[in-house]
Amino acid sequence: MFEPPVQRLIDELARLPGVGQKSAQRIAFHLLNVEEADAIRLADAISDMRSSVKLCSRCFNVTADEECSICMDVRRDTSIVCVVERAQDIPVLERTQSFRGRYHVLGGAVSPIAGIHEEQLRIKELVARVEAEKIVEVIAATNPTLEGDTTAMVVARRLKPLGVKVSRLASGLPVGGDLDYADEVTLGRALSGRMEL
Repeated sequence: MFEPPVQRLIDELARLPGVGQKSAQRIAFHLLNVEEADAIRLADAISDMRSSVKLCSRCFNVTADEECSICMDVRRDTSIVCVVERAQDIPVLERTQSFRGRYHVLGGAVSPIAGIHEEQLRIKELVARVEAEKIVEVIAATNPTLEGDTTAMVVARRLKPLGVKVSRLASGLPVGGDLDYADEVTLGRALSGRMEL
């Protein structure tokens, strides 16, 4: 439909999460119309990220160094680890300013339907960290989905024999939410996770 170089860019952009064919076309034509220096700066940023960013040797967060800034921060509580599915979950938790421990990125969630089993996640590395770093609590901050719940249960099953406390993020009604709009699963979790006033 478009000239081959333009169509190739549209096809590549459309492969990005959340970018459909129409959005890919708009982005491609935007890049075609901006100053060449702007387009080159974007291409350089992508290339630089791909060549310099790697996984933290301790927690598997993204970093440009051997260890990420969170693992190197001496003010962090090294006895508590928050387990997340993906590296992009860490900034979400950090914005709360409520957690001062370290993290561990599993690299996904257990999903037999998608062909992802616990052996493909970084659970063995988590077990090794718990033993080596004298971690006393692990918080399973996986998504509140069937896959996330299954992953949290696998983590708990693997860590309980080591005597470490394994907790799960609470789930339920959002602040300011209306009961009329809550689904049964959310309401059920809110009831079972209720706190005494």
